[in-house]
Amino acid sequence: MLNKKSVDDINVKGQKVLVRCDFNVPLKEGRITDENRLVAALPTIKKLIADGGKVILCSHLGKPKGEAKPELSLAPVAVRLSELLGQEVKFAADPEVVGPNAKAAVEEMKDGEVVLLENTRYRKEETKNGEEFSKDLASLADVFVNDAFGTAHRAHCSNVGVTQYVETSVVGYLMQKEIDFLGNAVNNPERPFVAILGGAKVADKLNVISNLLEKCDTLIIGGGMAYTFQKAKGLEVGTSLVDDTKIDYCREMMEKAEKLGKKLLLPVDTTIVKEFPTPIDAHIEVTSVDADAIPADMMGLDIGPKTAELYAEAVKTAKTVVWNGPMGVFENPILAKGTIAVAKALADTEATTIIGGGDSAAAVNQLGFGDKMSHISTGGGASLEFLEGKELPGVAAANDK
Repeated sequence: MLNKKSVDDINVKGQKVLVRCDFNVPLKEGRITDENRLVAALPTIKKLIADGGKVILCSHLGKPKGEAKPELSLAPVAVRLSELLGQEVKFAADPEVVGPNAKAAVEEMKDGEVVLLENTRYRKEETKNGEEFSKDLASLADVFVNDAFGTAHRAHCSNVGVTQYVETSVVGYLMQKEIDFLGNAVNNPERPFVAILGGAKVADKLNVISNLLEKCDTLIIGGGMAYTFQKAKGLEVGTSLVDDTKIDYCREMMEKAEKLGKKLLLPVDTTIVKEFPTPIDAHIEVTSVDADAIPADMMGLDIGPKTAELYAEAVKTAKTVVWNGPMGVFENPILAKGTIAVAKALADTEATTIIGGGDSAAAVNQLGFGDKMSHISTGGGASLEFLEGKELPGVAAANDK
């Protein structure tokens, strides 16, 4: 999976190039409120324009579930992309995606021109990887480029099906970067390798925990999932979030770490409250207590200061750090201290720091540490499956070098 042909390995002059991008951007009243994903796609698009390809872009947006929903049209993306590229991006407004507008626009293309197709999920076959829509997409192209890591863990028409009907399928720069960073971190890390897992539920990260224990030197657990581990150790966790069905699993993982000689770090203190603070910035009394002394009517919502110090210390000597999932309810400024401490420790280290998309990416960017990280993944679900050691269909479908 790590040795795929990329846009640097092909000649696209005069060729029709279908590019699967991730333009799944947040929209408010038809305006794009966060254009990170558009900006991330530019290097690949610019490269293909410069090389004289006829560039046909496609992406999904939201969940229209096989219906043409005007509020989920990619029309605003075409407008903003035209501005960012400094040239027209022609929008093909077909409810069936590959319709008369798309066919006519592609027919008239000159080298270096750009067309954007309508939301691929307007077609209900898209998410089922149906043959007909895969063939429709392939009929427009000589070459296929997949640059959408965010959907790489799904087998859809626009990232997997289409590759069966196009001879040349390669990855774009964004995809290549994800493969390089995440792939090397998991399969060939510079050591010591520290993995940090947070977020709410143990269930979401079962295989990740198990796989990373085999690969890393130190595994740090924070966030809501830590309380299930604490309970598995026989500690009192009050009303904290616990998955009672995963207690045995947590015990197994602690035993596994011991057997493999790996460090598994759990919180030594925690930030507790009686009930969830409302409004979100309401003043709350936050007490840090020893992890085995959470009162029966209190819940933990963030790691405590001693834990933050312990985790920051573990990161200091690392050469590779992968982080997926916040340490607490970081959306609330009062419960963001643990997440901020970990983000700061990563920002201050010389190590290669990789943030695994989703909430951790949001946290790092929101807290202002984004530019200090080596790599922030563009796909939450996809990066998790990568860290689990799973094959990603969207990556596997590209031609090998």
